[in-house]
Amino acid sequence: MKKYGLIGFPLTHSFSKKYFADKFEKEKITGAEYDVYPLEHIKDLQDLLDVHPDICGLNVTIPHKISVLKYLDWIQPDARHVGAVNCIRITAESPVMAAFLGEVGVNGHDFRLEGFNTDVYGFEHSLRPLLKDPNDEALVLGDGGAAKAVKCVLENLGIDYKVVTRQPHPGNILFKDLKPHHIKNHRIIINTTPLGTSPNVDECPPIPYEDITEHHLLYDLIYNPEKTLFLKKGEEKGATIKNGYEMLILQAEKSWEIWNSKELTP
Repeated sequence: MKKYGLIGFPLTHSFSKKYFADKFEKEKITGAEYDVYPLEHIKDLQDLLDVHPDICGLNVTIPHKISVLKYLDWIQPDARHVGAVNCIRITAESPVMAAFLGEVGVNGHDFRLEGFNTDVYGFEHSLRPLLKDPNDEALVLGDGGAAKAVKCVLENLGIDYKVVTRQPHPGNILFKDLKPHHIKNHRIIINTTPLGTSPNVDECPPIPYEDITEHHLLYDLIYNPEKTLFLKKGEEKGATIKNGYEMLILQAEKSWEIWNSKELTP
């Protein structure tokens, strides 16, 4: 039995567990199971893998996406650039392979941990079909962990952006200082804050929605509710809107692809 799962703490709700259970049933995938592994301290990852030697892949969520980096043997360039990992591939570390890779005794364990950021893949492939003008610029609302993958994708696509925050930070715009010209000049607006997440559905980022037009794209990383107040306000102005559900599906499928790939990483 090949095991896959999610580490984080606390794990009160898991989209991934239901998604992969449904996937295994729908696609008649046998010999595989996906479970959640509440892990309060990332230093206990080694013990978890010792207790469950059949684990082949893990998704990583809050609060370990950053702290897990130092426990990995290899990190995908985009994940290193973002500074966060949400997918780990676990492979046996044979002496031959270790010698081939020049990594004898990697991190003192007999398996190899490879870190990826599938949020980057999921966001890019859900955003790309919506892009209309290559000269459009973006506003990224919020600058927390979720914004890291968004900024990486915008940079990869050559899209100029400004980050909007509540607290001052060099180069950022404050929410309270947003003016009509900021909205006019940035036709892509991406919400990476938790504002509007169920049950707080009456909240939304404080931006001048009256300046949104049919030429704008509003993208919300939130997927519950399906249509946040941020998206509703954009829709009322004729803007194209998109929630984060497809991104979530794409990143889950990319994780599955990574876990089952035979391709060797450097």
